[in-house]
Amino acid sequence: MTASLPFTNKIIIITGAGSGIGKATAIKLSTLGATLAITDITSSSLEKTLSLCTPPAFEKHEKHFTSVFDVGKTEPCNEFILNVVEKLGRVDHVFNCAGVNPTDLATAEITDEYWDKLINTNLKGLFNITRAAIPHMPSGSTFVNTSSIKGLGPGSGFAVYCASKYGIIGFSKSVALELGSKGIRTNIIAPGYIDTPTNASVVAGPESVARAAAMVSSGRLGTPEEVADVVVFLMSEESRYMNGSVVEIHGGMKL
Repeated sequence: MTASLPFTNKIIIITGAGSGIGKATAIKLSTLGATLAITDITSSSLEKTLSLCTPPAFEKHEKHFTSVFDVGKTEPCNEFILNVVEKLGRVDHVFNCAGVNPTDLATAEITDEYWDKLINTNLKGLFNITRAAIPHMPSGSTFVNTSSIKGLGPGSGFAVYCASKYGIIGFSKSVALELGSKGIRTNIIAPGYIDTPTNASVVAGPESVARAAAMVSSGRLGTPEEVADVVVFLMSEESRYMNGSVVEIHGGMKL
């Protein structure tokens, strides 16, 4: 008899699954037997992720569920969770990964539109998905929420981004206290410089990447796959006594 994979029969939601860390985590979990409900705001990116997710137990993707919407808007989040439960039965794990990376802006130059974009996606979006999912999660479920090293320390020119990422940590720790007695754990990852398509250093070009790498004792940017490994650990039984923890993933960054 073939041993089952560690996430066989587990229903896992991943927001921001179209690229970077969300994409890498979806691919990894699919190889571990998970049934995925993945979302992104861009349909082409989401379809690309789906094409790379190959559940070993199935030849096709019928067991996976995809949806394209903006997590910053309440009703689409509520509808998504209800659709997941209707199609897949429940929610076992949630990886809140959707987010907008920052632009270096002086506070006096911040527009209402910029504030709304970052806060609505990074913080309100995480809240929307979390609130909608809680009633459908059994004991043993987990949330893994994505903050940042900028959720642990300030950055000049990054006031709004820091506000959103600090907020994620406070929100997540409160949820951990609230849901712990129900057997639902909530933990937070705080990545540093990760080589994703939307990372500000990557967007700026090789010289900017080199400057960022010089700030890391490991001498390089991290990969989305390295972050995905930590996310999977936080969903697993191996982390069963971790609740409300913030896990820094930055290769020894000089903070």
